[in-house]
Amino acid sequence: MSTVHTDAMAQARVPADAGAAQLAQFFIPAAASLQERRPRTLKHGDTFAVFDHNGDALSGPGSPEGIFHRDTRHLSHLYLTVDGARPLLLSSTLRDDNATLTCDLTNPDLFDDSGQLKLGHDLLHLRRSRFLWNGTCHERLAVRNYDDGPRSVTIELAFQADFADLFEVRGSRRQRRGEAHAPEVGADSVLLAYTGLDRRRRHTRIAFDPAPTVLRGDSARFDLTLQPGEARMLFIEIRCAEASAEPASRRAFFNAMREARRALRASSSRAAAVSTSNDIFNESIRRCVSDLYMLITDTAQGPYPYAGVPWFSTVFGRDALITALETLWLDPAIARGVLRHLAANQASESDPRADAEPGKILHEVRHGEMAELGEVPFRRYYGSIDSTPLFVMLAGAYLRRTGDLATIRELWPHIEAALRWIEEHGDRDGDGFVEYGRRTAEGLANQGWKDSHDSVFHADGALARGPIALAEVQAYVYGAWEAAAEMARRQGELQRAQQWAERAEALRREFDARFFDPQLGTYVLALDGDKRPCRVRSSNAGHALLTGIAYPERAEAVVRTLMSAPSFCGWGVRTIASTEARYNPMSYHNGSVWPHDNALIAAGLARYGYHREAARIFEGLFAASTYIDLRRLPELFCGFARQHTQGPTFYPVACAPQAWAAAAPLFMLQSCLGLGFDPGQTQITFAGPALPAFLDEVVLRNLAIDGGSADVALRRSGRHVVVDVLERRGPVRVVTTS
Repeated sequence: MSTVHTDAMAQARVPADAGAAQLAQFFIPAAASLQERRPRTLKHGDTFAVFDHNGDALSGPGSPEGIFHRDTRHLSHLYLTVDGARPLLLSSTLRDDNATLTCDLTNPDLFDDSGQLKLGHDLLHLRRSRFLWNGTCHERLAVRNYDDGPRSVTIELAFQADFADLFEVRGSRRQRRGEAHAPEVGADSVLLAYTGLDRRRRHTRIAFDPAPTVLRGDSARFDLTLQPGEARMLFIEIRCAEASAEPASRRAFFNAMREARRALRASSSRAAAVSTSNDIFNESIRRCVSDLYMLITDTAQGPYPYAGVPWFSTVFGRDALITALETLWLDPAIARGVLRHLAANQASESDPRADAEPGKILHEVRHGEMAELGEVPFRRYYGSIDSTPLFVMLAGAYLRRTGDLATIRELWPHIEAALRWIEEHGDRDGDGFVEYGRRTAEGLANQGWKDSHDSVFHADGALARGPIALAEVQAYVYGAWEAAAEMARRQGELQRAQQWAERAEALRREFDARFFDPQLGTYVLALDGDKRPCRVRSSNAGHALLTGIAYPERAEAVVRTLMSAPSFCGWGVRTIASTEARYNPMSYHNGSVWPHDNALIAAGLARYGYHREAARIFEGLFAASTYIDLRRLPELFCGFARQHTQGPTFYPVACAPQAWAAAAPLFMLQSCLGLGFDPGQTQITFAGPALPAFLDEVVLRNLAIDGGSADVALRRSGRHVVVDVLERRGPVRVVTTS
């Protein structure tokens, strides 16, 4: 993220061609641990929110809390009190589908001015029910009196909007800011507004029903008298997308809630359903699916998974392409939406400021003030080396999954442009490998998925100088040429198909000659600008197994290295083995464990027949999820060795939910089951299915193919897995091969 996750900007990053003392321009400060806060997150469309367990958003240095819309924080502070005191937390839960946050609170002991107890604790119950819909945060606050007599109480809600750009919230400092306008206070609403240096006016309207007893520019006060057992409802709307002066109301709340839940059900109903013999895994997989569909935003071209909350809730190319690949078996509509949206935003001309070249696929889009002004280069940024080959790879995988040749024909000019980019711009020195090197000093220095400043280095720890050819990027390019050849054959372009297949095979030979290191026992991390190999054991090598660029005779050594103690920590494969110079289990990319990385590696292991090793990775990540709040796999966690009866060590500023992490268990399940599709034969296949030790049965419902579908159960029977077809709809065949 720009780094974080994949590509986002992440952690302190220093350009690879700069001195180590140079300060990173774009980074995520670790002043406040997201794992410590364990925030509650909501998202819909271009709006997301981060709250604490009470449902508040507490402003302050390093706080990521608030309501954000299109990369601007429209509400930075929200604080509820009862007679001036903060309520006590009873519970804080997200619905299983992430549609609603519910916070149950109660009053502490409350004292009058003379110090006498006027209300004992636990006599008032406050329930905050909240969700996002169409740029608005809707809340219902229910206050009930459980005392045996009437009680008068003051409920106050303090609020503030700093209209900070997301990059400011992440730690960037600006020399100048725009103009904050004085609040406009009405009888039942307050308008907060800010005009940025980009001359855009951004606003937040906070509306109440009923009207507060006292309403100011920074707070609303409700004086309530409640009879025994009586409950009062207060409705609050925080509107970011428009300045509508419509009053808040009970009806608006319930109408919006109904529409929000209906929309979630409609989108998630496309997906196949998973249930298993393990109740804890069922909870985990439900959260994965819920997180995935919460992160999906409907674009003009179809559904598109935003990368993650809080720092990457926007379009990222690499992240979405990998997420779509991971979920292709589950819901191919996601891949179609990703391909069409990225095609619509493919670079058509050269722009060094955006690292753009004709045919290149998008890295990141931002809509905030700093992006609009060019204070950060990510308004429409193309600085990732792997999005373009991944785009072609996904198109080929989508065709194999669906047989949807019409969509491929629609995308064909964009696929051809991406292939031209690989030939004309990706291979900077004509050696047959694809390298990166930024064209703007403000861009990302490292442009693979490990884009931290120190993520590409030599055996002695010295940072590599560019242009850099990463191992996994060559694997993706191989996959792109193979996919292009297959798509061309399907369209009758046999000569081009042959040419592209030959390009793939030539790259495979050169990759083996230049990247495989027998002494290392695996593929080197990269080749630097002088074509010197970075002789480092890394997880990147596992991606060579994913696409098939690895010769079968190399697979055993690569798998042995990946699954050895220096690389496999028990929770998953580390990004960098513990034997390497820059290994640090607490680093972002040099020793941590990333779920999506491991899912891709597991798919590669299964491709070469190493099902037992793939199952070990699956078990490690599942075990890690059992220690994590909401069973939600984060973007990454630390790579310390797994200890008996202890959970993983969390990374302080990891995003959660994160799309490609949420999709990782889904992809690993497919890999273990050997699940594939042949739309030409209307056939669902299970090639050498295996179940990890924690699962004895898996039931897959609504496996859709070419207008038909099937429900299938896979059960352990001794050392084998038996496939049982529960129901078929349409002319669907289910085939098992050993």
